[in-house]
Amino acid sequence: MTSRLSRLVVAMIATAGATLGVTVANPSPASAAMTICYNTSQAGSYAGTANQAASIWNNATVNLTLSANCGSNLRIYQITGGGSYAVRTSLGNGRVYIDTQQAAQYSPLRIMTHEIGHILGLPDNYNGNCAILMSGGSAGTSCTNPYPSSAEASRVSSLFAGTFSATERSTDRSADIFRDSWPATLAPVS
Repeated sequence: MTSRLSRLVVAMIATAGATLGVTVANPSPASAAMTICYNTSQAGSYAGTANQAASIWNNATVNLTLSANCGSNLRIYQITGGGSYAVRTSLGNGRVYIDTQQAAQYSPLRIMTHEIGHILGLPDNYNGNCAILMSGGSAGTSCTNPYPSSAEASRVSSLFAGTFSATERSTDRSADIFRDSWPATLAPVS
């Protein structure tokens, strides 16, 4: 958020300076934020949840903006059965599937934000810690935290700024399917 505010202030000062005939030097141009267009036409009842998750990521990161229905970098689907999962085709591109059965057990917003995290380059981290978004369902059904930790947000911001080293990028496979973040739905008790 501070980066966006800084760019806005620099632009306003430059505009005011130009109007007054003053030249304002911008020592280093701010890197433009990448826009990821997500499509909720197949998200069913989870379209609003997708919008909330996008807002969470937009507020947590500085080098990208998720924007609704302006294209299809990211498609979001509502499914029934099979588990929620993400298919990342490349950084910022792919599909998210939200399983209605799992969303009845786990927080739908946590699931959505977690699965979008995969599209943004984050791997699973099954440590059971509710404060870590990418711990997924390992944190249990009582965990409703939909917010990435500062380390997770920082990693996404770095990935979209292109500041990770070749070694760090080589461990991040671009095309992948992320399944099993959420334990299987519980069988009904007879």
